[in-house]
Parts: sequence; C-alpha cells; structure tokens
Amino acid sequence: MSSKYKLLSFSFVLSYVFSGCQSEINSFEPETSTERSFKWELPNGVIPPRVPADNNMSEEKVNLGRFLFYDKKLSGNGTFACSSCHFQEFAFSDKNKVGIGSTGEHHIRNSQHLSNAGYYTTISWANPAIGTLERFIIMPLTGDSPIEMGVVDRETELKVLARFESNETYINMFKYAFPEDSRITIDNIIKALASFIRTFNSFNSPYDKYTRGESNSMTEAQKRGMNIFFGEKAECFHCHDGENFSDSTANEKSFFIEQNFHNIGLYREYMAGNRGLFESTFNDSDNGKFRTPSLRNVEVTAPYMHDGSMATLEEIMELHSNGGRGDGIYNQNVDPLISAKRFTDQEKADLVEFLKALTDRDFLTNPKLSNPFIIKE
Repeated sequence: MSSKYKLLSFSFVLSYVFSGCQSEINSFEPETSTERSFKWELPNGVIPPRVPADNNMSEEKVNLGRFLFYDKKLSGNGTFACSSCHFQEFAFSDKNKVGIGSTGEHHIRNSQHLSNAGYYTTISWANPAIGTLERFIIMPLTGDSPIEMGVVDRETELKVLARFESNETYINMFKYAFPEDSRITIDNIIKALASFIRTFNSFNSPYDKYTRGESNSMTEAQKRGMNIFFGEKAECFHCHDGENFSDSTANEKSFFIEQNFHNIGLYREYMAGNRGLFESTFNDSDNGKFRTPSLRNVEVTAPYMHDGSMATLEEIMELHSNGGRGDGIYNQNVDPLISAKRFTDQEKADLVEFLKALTDRDFLTNPKLSNPFIIKE
C-alpha cells in the first residue's frame, strides 16, 4: 500500500498490511452450499465472482452496502458519496476525464466503471496489490493524496462513524448485516460496500443474448465487428477476453489467478507519477503498463484510457489501427500485440458497432442497484 494512503485504526492497518498482497489474492475460498445464503442473479452458465472467506455474501449486507454507496454521510465533509463518481446510467463511471474528490481535488486517473468489478483480479488501474474490492475501497475512502471521500484521519473517522451510530435505521441494518459483530466500523462499512459492488453484474447485452441463441439481438454490422474482434487481424480478444472482456478476470472456480498489464502506446513518455505498473515495481519494462479495462458497457463509459485522454470509440479504433497514438508507437515498452492493424474504414465502423453490442441496458436501469434515497413513482 502506498504511503500516501492513511489507514485509520492500528488494528485495521495490521489486518491489511500483514496479509500481503499475494496471499490476499489467493485467499479466496468458494463458500460451501451450507454456508451460502445469497442467491446470485446471473444467467445460466455464468459463474459467480470470487468472494473472500471473511466477507461472505448476504442480502442484508448487500442492502446495507447499497445505502452506504449512495449516502453522502460517508465522506469526511458530508458532501460526497461513492455514487458521486460512479453513476449507474454510465455503468458506474462518470463523464470526467479524471476523478474529482469531495474537496474538488483532481485525481490523476479516470474513474473506472464498475461493471462486473467483482471479477477483476486487480481492481486498480495498475497496482497488483489491489486484488480485492475490500482492499480497493480503502483507497478512495481514506486516501489523502488526492482526497476523494476524505476520511483521512482518526478524528474524521470518528465523526463519520458518529453520523451512522446516531441513526436508528443504520444501527438495525448493521445488526442484520453483521450479526456476529454489528459494530459500526470502517471495516464493516468496507465489507458491505464490497458486497454491494459484487452484485454489479452485467451479462444481458445484445452480445450476451446472441451467444445464448437470440440470433436477431445483434445487427449485421455488429456481427461483422464481432468476427473482426475475435479474428487474428485485430487480435482484440487476446487482451479483452473472458466473461469480463479483460485478461485480468477470474471467477469463484478459477484455478489460476492472473494479473495482466499492457502498454498500448498512448505516449512515447508517460508522465511522472502516472507510469502505470512501474509505480509499483520500479521496473523500467513496466513503464506505461496498465490493466486491461473491461469492455462491458464501454459505449456509455467515455472518456477512455487511464487518464481519460480519449473521448470516443472511434479514437480507440485509430489507435489500434495505427499500433499506438502519435509518437506513442515509438515507446519501447509497447506490447507486441499492439501493432499496426491497418483497419479499413468499414472495419473500424463495424468494430465500434460491436462494442455498442456490449451495452447492457438492463444493468444501467436495474432498480436493485439504484439510489435507495430516491422515491420513484
């Protein structure tokens, strides 16, 4: 964990720091049928995401996490919620180039969309230590450089917790969600939020329907684009593979847990402090490498790239057609798969149409994921 992030209580620090990032990645254990009380709402054949052994899923925990996700009381200054950067209609992303925190401070990276976030093997853009949603949530909640939710010290932590401790509804929700230890703590808040986000599962796009036998769910252009996407000229599927269209994906039955990062030639020189995997490993060969983002709902998650520097899907097609962007093609660490494809205009258009076939409108409007504080008629 970077020293720029402050963790709040000493016991909380110990529980995460001494776990070790690799041991955490491998600590997932499938729940047995007698332990599981949670019913995943997934299509036939889709395997649930991994769930940590110390944070089993439950309807009560998910419900609590939903309220916390949309509640501004969770931020230090009481003006910001998780949903302030993650809007359901944009697949839980926002429209800013980079994230903007509760105090107006700008992040160096684009706010990720959270479609199928529970399936990632690394949740951040480029930190292999962030292997679970639980570990990831610490960063926006407690980080002080930049400030996001702004719970940056013990005094602020106590102030935030007091807001929930004085609310009878939340007191009862914590009791139901954590019957063995119903204290309102940062640890339990993080576990509830992680449980809710694990239900952000998006598998009902036109493409999904097509793979389930609904041949008319995709247009002819989208089908052509799909064939290009999975073909050897484009080779998109090598990095954007699996159920989440990302090669850093695993489910509860995965035997191998892979974390992959790629340099796609955005820049010839990457900005200091925003060099991707290099910031964790300090290996020169990792300069400019970032995790492959999921293409689920990519139509509604612009702007794109780790720094929000691309506004349209058409720009992305140009990058992959040229083997990089501008003089980024000369970056010495560009992945070998990022070569000049020389797509025709028709191929580019068909690829864009296929990406639009990954938009799950049901997910974007699912009432179970919506703001519980808004009463809808």
